[in-house]
Amino acid sequence: MSDSNVLIEVRDLKKYFDVPSGKNHAVDGVSFTINHGETLGVAGESGCGKSTLGRTIIRLQEATDGQVLLNGEDITHVRGKKLYKAREKMQIVFQDPYSSLNPRMDINSTIVEPLKRSGRFKGKGELADEIERLMNLVGIDERLRYSYPHELDGGRRQRVGIARALALNPEFIVCDEPVSALDVSIQAQVLNLLMDLQDQLGLAYMFVTHDLSVVRHISDHILVMYLGQAVEKSETEELFKNTLHPYTKALLSAIPSTDIDHPMQRIQLKGEITSPVNPKKGCRFAARCPYACEQCEEPQTLEEILPNHFVACCRCGEINGIT
Repeated sequence: MSDSNVLIEVRDLKKYFDVPSGKNHAVDGVSFTINHGETLGVAGESGCGKSTLGRTIIRLQEATDGQVLLNGEDITHVRGKKLYKAREKMQIVFQDPYSSLNPRMDINSTIVEPLKRSGRFKGKGELADEIERLMNLVGIDERLRYSYPHELDGGRRQRVGIARALALNPEFIVCDEPVSALDVSIQAQVLNLLMDLQDQLGLAYMFVTHDLSVVRHISDHILVMYLGQAVEKSETEELFKNTLHPYTKALLSAIPSTDIDHPMQRIQLKGEITSPVNPKKGCRFAARCPYACEQCEEPQTLEEILPNHFVACCRCGEINGIT
């Protein structure tokens, strides 16, 4: 019996893509849970599979194997009305706030489209009131109601995308690097908006990013991915306090620091990145890891090294002095 507090449960999820030389293992055996009202940050460099993971969870892409449970119900292969109902509870905010909006549709038309399809509102008056409510919720001025995407800056475009995602009162939103294309000052505004909306509406987020300083600000838990697999998972502050996996250590060392007295020692990874196409069964980080040994040729699975702190590394305890 599943925990009633768990909203999203992902079990050994896999997503492979056929390519001329074989199968690209974009997501390969990832498991985690997200509780109601919480945020899971998913971090890793470009190409690690974090965006594909989010899209597979909300059924924009079909899973190759594994399960996705929403409120305890398996939605991995549902069709028809069940899929329609599941998608009302799961939405996404895309990375690029310009290409994710139809340039031929103004703000009003963009937000009203999911409202019309839901059939929840009767008459133009109810629709107009709901559009106004959503615009106020995300901080878009009424005077911009009939503006087109090219007339808005990046921050306002992303607010339109957020309003569209909120239209059907979802419980879970995949935030696919929603601030990476924005100016730094605008990034802070959008992050604060997402956090305020979470408090008001009880939303759960999966926040995808390559920037660990951003994910620290918004997330309750962090999952670090490398070439389709989870390599470290823990509560946010625990991960920053006790970073255990060599790859996560390298990611953290890349965060710019303002402390000139104690500058962060940058860890430079060397070696070739392993191909995600038909990968060998061993650790995919081994080719770049300074601690690699023969044991790394065996499959690495997440193990609880510290309380609620999971790491996929056979030398983790030895490297970090944990017995």
